[in-house]
Amino acid sequence: MVKDVKLQKDAMRVLKETSRTFYIPIKLLKSVLKDTVGSAYLCMRAIDEIEDHEQLSSDTKQHLLRATSKLLQTSVFDREAYLQLMKPHQEILPEVTMRLADWLHVCPEDIVAKIKQSTSIMADGMAKWTEKNWNLRTKEDLDEYTYYVAGLVGVMLSDIWNWYDGTKTDYDLAIGYGRGLQAVNMLRNQEEDAERGVHFIPDDWTRADLFVYAKENLQQADRYLKDIQTRNILLFCKIPLALAKKTLSALENGEEKMSRAEVEATVNDILNK
Repeated sequence: MVKDVKLQKDAMRVLKETSRTFYIPIKLLKSVLKDTVGSAYLCMRAIDEIEDHEQLSSDTKQHLLRATSKLLQTSVFDREAYLQLMKPHQEILPEVTMRLADWLHVCPEDIVAKIKQSTSIMADGMAKWTEKNWNLRTKEDLDEYTYYVAGLVGVMLSDIWNWYDGTKTDYDLAIGYGRGLQAVNMLRNQEEDAERGVHFIPDDWTRADLFVYAKENLQQADRYLKDIQTRNILLFCKIPLALAKKTLSALENGEEKMSRAEVEATVNDILNK
């Protein structure tokens, strides 16, 4: 596949606009990995923006997510069909969502099927939980929801590492890694979620239980890293994990989040080790 330099630059620009946490480690990856992981993240962020959108009705979200999931299951992604699907909502949907076909185009051809598969499963799972109004009653519900929205990211990354240089990692630990990051986000956004009527904590749980859940899954992330020998991949994985741990500590101390200076110091500490 001939590289589209403008599209690659667009991908990094949109990535920077949508995620401070993942832009930093993705930017540090070598060229092929940067394109692949950047593309994969943007694809998943594209559908995540549909699930989280405040102006779309629940029925509309379910329709868009399920239809996108089906389009991703085809051998060749139908750009025009996708744009027609999104057209009635193009004025309110973000660029990252409208340009899903572009992000797939950035991805190397011999791994894009894996990216499409994981994103398709995620979209379908998001539709399911949108239909349930994210009403998580049990730990099993929480595990299922966090698998769809974050554990699958871990699975997809494990597929990318294996494709890149044969790095083999444990899928269960990869899911735990994703769940841990998601649990930290849930803790950080708990009040904001409650204001929009979304309750991500099981019925008999307290906020303290969610802290325990986050820590247990972040411990799985620590174990996940032990299988990785490639320094470039290891640095990528260490940064979001370190930021999640520091954020968790800040939340326990009553702070809302890490400061930008703390983020930069954490990243520099990892890079200089």
